[in-house]
Amino acid sequence: MADEIFKRSVRIARPAAEVFAWHERAGAFARLCPPWERVELTRHVGGIRAGARVSLRTKAGPIWLKWEIEHRDYLEGRQFRDVLLSGPFAKWEHLHRIDSEGEHACVLTDEIHYRLPLGWLGRRGGAAFTRAQLSRMFEYRHEVTKADLETGAGGPAKCVLVSGGSGLVGRALQGFLATQGCTVRLLVRRPARGESEFQWDPTTGTIDGRALEGVDAVILLGGENVAGGRWTTVRKAAIRSSRVDGARTLAKAIAARPAGERPEVVVSAAAVGFYGSKGDSVLGEDAGLGGGFLAEVCAAWEGELAAIEVLGVRTVALRTGVVLSPAGGALAKMLPAFLVGAGGRLATGRQWMSWITPDDLCALYLRAVLDPTWRGAFNAVAPEPVTNVEFTATLARVLRRPAILPVPAAALKLIFGEMAEETLLASTRAVPVRATQAGFTWRHAKLESALRHVLGRKK
Repeated sequence: MADEIFKRSVRIARPAAEVFAWHERAGAFARLCPPWERVELTRHVGGIRAGARVSLRTKAGPIWLKWEIEHRDYLEGRQFRDVLLSGPFAKWEHLHRIDSEGEHACVLTDEIHYRLPLGWLGRRGGAAFTRAQLSRMFEYRHEVTKADLETGAGGPAKCVLVSGGSGLVGRALQGFLATQGCTVRLLVRRPARGESEFQWDPTTGTIDGRALEGVDAVILLGGENVAGGRWTTVRKAAIRSSRVDGARTLAKAIAARPAGERPEVVVSAAAVGFYGSKGDSVLGEDAGLGGGFLAEVCAAWEGELAAIEVLGVRTVALRTGVVLSPAGGALAKMLPAFLVGAGGRLATGRQWMSWITPDDLCALYLRAVLDPTWRGAFNAVAPEPVTNVEFTATLARVLRRPAILPVPAAALKLIFGEMAEETLLASTRAVPVRATQAGFTWRHAKLESALRHVLGRKK
C-alpha cells in the first residue's frame, strides 16, 4: 500500500545551526502546537536524539487519541525523524530537515510519510481532511518558527522564574522563553514536581527559599479568573487578594536576599482595566486611573511593585487587553456560538476592545526582561483597538459564519451583574504608546490577520 506524502518548506533568514538548536530546546514542542489543537504531552525523554521517546495524546472530537513516538536518524545540525510506534495512524514518519543556504539562511523542510487506518476505507473517508489539516498545521508552525528565529529579542540567556505558568499566558510563555534560550522555573501552589518547580502560597505569604537562587528575572502572572462568574463579595475578595498577595509575597522574598543576589527585574501582569470605561477616549499609559472595582484592583496590584522597586530591582507592569486564543479566555468562550452561526455583538457594540495575540504578548514579556530601559507601565495591546461590533463582524468573516444575533445589555447584566458592566460592556481604547516608542514590532497588528493566525483560518 503506497504512503501518502505531505511536504512543506520555509526559508528562514538564520543560520542552519541556530534553527536546529531552536528545535532541540525544551519549549519547541509546546511552541509548535497550534492553539486550536488539544494536545497534551505526557512524557518526553531524551530530547530529539536517536532513541528519545515522546508520549502524547490529542483530542479528536470527544475522543482522546494516544501517540507513542520515537526519534530516529538524528544528524546534528541537519535532521531528525519522528516515527510512530503506536497511535491513530497505520504509519507516520515525520522527517525534519534543515538545509543550509550559506552563513545566514537555511530551508526548513517537514516531510511526512503516513498511512491512514482502515485501509482503502480510511483513505476514502479521511484523505482530503487529513491533508487539509496538515496544511493548516504546518502553515502555522512554519510561521511561528520563522518569526521566532528572525525576530528574536536576542541578548544573554536568562533564568526566569514564572508564577501562573498553568494559565493561558503562562503556558504560551514557557515555550516561548525556553526556545529563546532562557531557563524557565515555575512557582506553583501545589507540591513541586522536579527541580524546576518551587512551591509558594501567597495567601499565607510563604515561598520556597530556593526559588530565587540564581534567578535573573521574575514574571508574575495568574490570579483568580476575573470573568469566571458573578462577582460576589467572596469572589471579589479572591480576585483582589490573588493578585496583591502574590506581589507582596515576592517582595518579602526578594527583600530577604542579599542585595547582590536579587533578580534584575520583576515583570508583572496587569490589565487595561486600570483605565476603567472611558468611552471613545484613546488611552496611553499616561491616562489616569479609572473608576470601578477592576481599576481599584489594578491600582493595588501595580502599587505592590513599589516595594520591589525600592529594593533596587527594576519593575515593569504590562497592562494587557483581551488575549486572542482558542485555547482559553474570551475568544474560546465566544467560538462555540459563532461556529454555529449564533454569534453577534454585545449590546450596542460601540464599546472599544483592546486585544493582543499570545505571540506578541510573549515577545513583550521577553523584551521587558531583557531591555534595561523598560520600567513602569506599558500597555500590552495591539496598536489598533476595535469596537465590539467590528470585532464580532471580523470573527464571523474569518469563520465564514453570520453574526446577526446581538446580546442585549440587560441580559448580560442579569446573568453576570457587575462583572458585565466592567468587562463585557466597558469601553477601553488602550494603545501601546510606550512600546511603540521603544521600537517594538508587532507580528499581528491587524485584527483579521491575528484571528486568522490563532484560528488557523488563512483562507
